[in-house]
Amino acid sequence: MPLSPDGSELLNWRKAKRSMNNGNCTEVAAAAAVVIVRDSKDRGGPVLRYPAASWRSFLSATREGGFDALQ
Repeated sequence: MPLSPDGSELLNWRKAKRSMNNGNCTEVAAAAAVVIVRDSKDRGGPVLRYPAASWRSFLSATREGGFDALQ
């Protein structure tokens, strides 16, 4: 498990279960009260950090079809 971007902790990076394993994915990892998101093609590159509560809200909206109109 690689360290978090600031080197403070080990992270368990995960991809979506429906990922096609073609390298065009995002990966997420939970770290002390935040969720970190990175591009699977650039694992050492920049990351996005979201408060855990915001991430849970995003997932809930996704499950409820909140982004279906964007298709």
